[in-house]
Amino acid sequence: MAWYSGFGGKVVLVTGASSGIGRATALAFGAAGAKLALVARRRDALDEVAREAGRDVLVVPTDVTDPAAVAACFAAIQERFGRVDVVVNNAGLLIPALVPDIRTADLRAMLDVNLFGALYVMQEALAAMRRQGDGAIVNVASLAGRRGVSPLGAYSATKFALVGLTEALRTELHGEPVHVSLVMPGVVDTPMAAAVDLDPEFVDLWPTSLNMPPSWVVWAIFAAVRFQLVEISVPPGTGTLEKLGALAPGVADSIVHWIRRTSHWFARSET
Repeated sequence: MAWYSGFGGKVVLVTGASSGIGRATALAFGAAGAKLALVARRRDALDEVAREAGRDVLVVPTDVTDPAAVAACFAAIQERFGRVDVVVNNAGLLIPALVPDIRTADLRAMLDVNLFGALYVMQEALAAMRRQGDGAIVNVASLAGRRGVSPLGAYSATKFALVGLTEALRTELHGEPVHVSLVMPGVVDTPMAAAVDLDPEFVDLWPTSLNMPPSWVVWAIFAAVRFQLVEISVPPGTGTLEKLGALAPGVADSIVHWIRRTSHWFARSET
């Protein structure tokens, strides 16, 4: 497909590449002929993805919450490939809790990964891309970064922050050849979502029947880079709820409750 072409020889860095969306993204870019830099904390999992990618792959175990480690990561990529064309900022942490039960330590841990980790990667990516004269940064946020949902209040707060940071950077880069995109997935079938699915405390809050495959998000990431999209929601059209929430938040709340009820009804009817 045309949107899938044009990545041969490009250097693509993917954070959170050891599983879920990051793993699927890395394999897809590898299949498209890109050179890969795989970033996550677990080397063994990254090595497995690298074997599956089967092309020119650099494994860089990195804790994105450590700015010095992120700087060293980009230095290693520069030494190996000489540039970085696409950065997919995907590393994330989700610890579900109802708002009265949110623990400060959990919120801080999510902020460290979802906001500060993303910031450190953006700063290093931007410096590299300005030196080379072009590049694309894709921040994988969440629809929960536009509309708070339970039991993801703390997670939503971190993703709201990432959305704001990304929008600010986009305005700062106006007229420059570095493009920044937001990809906003709904509930994706990943180990992160499974951790919520398996917790009986949240079985009535989390509409697991609506989980989509990571490949849908991969398509959005490719489209964001290929067509220089500012923002793309997954599935397409789901951002409408956020737009409605800005105009009529009470109505949007009612729709969220309706989706939750109907999704559980469909789940029960299929068993």
